[in-house]
Amino acid sequence: MKFLDDVDVDLVQCLASDEMVVRAARISTKSESVVEEAPGKTSGMINFLLKNRHGTPFEHNMFTFRIKAPIFVFREFHRHRIGWSYNEMSGRYTELPAEFYEPDVYRPLVQEGKPGAYVFVEGTAEQVHSTRAILETSYADSWDRYQQLLLQGVAKEVARAVLPVGIMSQMYATCNARSLMAFLSLRTKDETSTFPSYPMQEIEMVARKMEAFFKEKMPLTWASFQMNGRVSP
Repeated sequence: MKFLDDVDVDLVQCLASDEMVVRAARISTKSESVVEEAPGKTSGMINFLLKNRHGTPFEHNMFTFRIKAPIFVFREFHRHRIGWSYNEMSGRYTELPAEFYEPDVYRPLVQEGKPGAYVFVEGTAEQVHSTRAILETSYADSWDRYQQLLLQGVAKEVARAVLPVGIMSQMYATCNARSLMAFLSLRTKDETSTFPSYPMQEIEMVARKMEAFFKEKMPLTWASFQMNGRVSP
């Protein structure tokens, strides 16, 4: 049994470029005779599109991520439906791995305030120790009961009901740059953002790793996203 305090994100395939954003925008006025943009004009056009929220040119690209995270992260993830496709590891067809999430010692544990207006602050050393110990005990117990049911011949889709949402799962998630920016605006907390967001730490861990790939593959689009308050067009 493994206890993990981090998430994994890999970019498994990508068809995305800043140039394609400009080409998609230019087809509106140039018909079939799309001209190549001069390098100095590409950044300006992308910034114009983002600033004025012309969103469709940012849809002609594709990112596919393989994400490994606790199931409770995926439950939040699946709220993002427009421009997203998902395929997750199925507990109906395969025995789930004995890997469980536990927050690292720096994860804020205590909620102060009320829903919609609260913050998380660090827990005491006792709270940190207790949280990790209780999670590990609970995970071990549920895993033992899961194995008991499987050994009795109970179907995987029934036996999995004893497993907690802290068990790790994996999925492929495919999106375009527009839907990715909408996700990042909601699932990251950034001082430069004009769109206030209060994401759960674990989904922000995923989002930050996805954003690193976005920045690498579409640097001008990412820079404009940052400059325009991290709001999706």
